[in-house]
Amino acid sequence: MTDAKAVASKLLQAEAVKLSPDAPFTWASGWKSPIYCDNRKLLSFPYIRDFIKSELCSVIFEKYPDAEVLAGVATAGIAWGTMAADQLKMPFVYVRPEPKKHGMQHQIEGYLESGKKVLVVEDLISTGMSSLKACNAIRANGNEVCGMVALFSYGFPQASQALDEAGIQCTTLSDYETLIQLASSQGKLDEATVASLLKWRSNPSEWGQMS
Repeated sequence: MTDAKAVASKLLQAEAVKLSPDAPFTWASGWKSPIYCDNRKLLSFPYIRDFIKSELCSVIFEKYPDAEVLAGVATAGIAWGTMAADQLKMPFVYVRPEPKKHGMQHQIEGYLESGKKVLVVEDLISTGMSSLKACNAIRANGNEVCGMVALFSYGFPQASQALDEAGIQCTTLSDYETLIQLASSQGKLDEATVASLLKWRSNPSEWGQMS
């Protein structure tokens, strides 16, 4: 079993991923989706949590050796970034979607010295917009974003394009196609459902209008 399949297996085991092609979920964007991924559920299972943390640390150690600070994207990326930073003995900050409206009005919480190379930690990448907001805030603080690591990605072309245009290298522990193929091999999905799920991923807004 490859690492991506192993991570996808843990997502299914913890029921962090719900597949419902016949009764789609509605995202905040208004898209109708046959899948809903909630990686926060992984935090409730100690052995699964430890496995994901280990995979995350391995990726950070092997692919981003120049990273000096880890930055979790609020809110779901905070826990994973904190655990990885603790394991790797690295400084940690987290980034809000926007500056606070009161107090110190910070967007980046924690101590982040300008000039440091920062690796962004996400739990999930969909359109990539929230990730880019965090990266922009880090850059505005005078730091270099040396990359991004996420637990899971839907693999939307627009997200990949946006990250590429922003010059951000992104590594994910698992992805949509791996998850669907694994669920199919386990008999959780039939061929028609797999085809529908793959069609949604290629054009989610149109799939939603047709659903």
